[in-house]
Amino acid sequence: KATAGRITPALATTTAMVCGLVDVEFCKIVLGLQCLGRDKFLNSNINLAAGSGNFTTFTPDPPVTISSGLKLPQPESFTSWDKIEITPPGSEELTVEQLVAYLENTFGVTVDRIFAFGHDDSKIPPLYSAIDRQKIDWDITFDSDGKVQISDKAIFTQWAQLPMATQMFNRLPPTSGARKRFEDQIMTTKKALDQTKENFLSSFRGAISDAYCAAYRPGDSEEDAEARQYFDTVSEARDYVTLGVHCHTSTEEDITLPCIKYIYSKP
Repeated sequence: KATAGRITPALATTTAMVCGLVDVEFCKIVLGLQCLGRDKFLNSNINLAAGSGNFTTFTPDPPVTISSGLKLPQPESFTSWDKIEITPPGSEELTVEQLVAYLENTFGVTVDRIFAFGHDDSKIPPLYSAIDRQKIDWDITFDSDGKVQISDKAIFTQWAQLPMATQMFNRLPPTSGARKRFEDQIMTTKKALDQTKENFLSSFRGAISDAYCAAYRPGDSEEDAEARQYFDTVSEARDYVTLGVHCHTSTEEDITLPCIKYIYSKP
């Protein structure tokens, strides 16, 4: 009451009326009227203070069209109401690897990222990242002369201290004390790279729902207890996850795909 004031009269009038009108529109969806077009649905404009004369209804505006960037026969546009539904043919789930292959083969694109739809936050690791996939081919080794060999210079973009450490390690004599410090930096980076590769492959070759849970389930801290309980309750009730995708064509043009609804069978 301190926040909303005289809440009971509001609940008994405006809120009740709006909820009733919304329920009427939901009933139309249950009856399948959406197949007959948007003219079967209504928006309402209500002013209870002015009497029943100010209760008007009108057909809602058409949904905003979003360009996909694709060419025919692929869908050139879609709306926020559209989605791509993917259901595994059997009882076993698709892996993240299979989902990436399906999207790339179906739409002729290269997938950059797969993430929880509506949660494209760079601070949260996605379900799939093409950058992390590239790291599978990266390696840090030592040749027969004891020199450090870097398989791909792209490694330097992820570990900024590595170029200097590699250069100094290969230049200094084995007896140098400073060389040992640079070797420690290189070995720390190598362990981090190996762990990144292991984590990626575990998610990439695992079930989509498991990867989703690993990426977005709140941590085990006491502060996250309520959020974690909510996540678990929703996950238990649903047999699907919604995913967003960033992808591009062979000519580096960005492609926008609708929300992906991945439906899976629970054990």
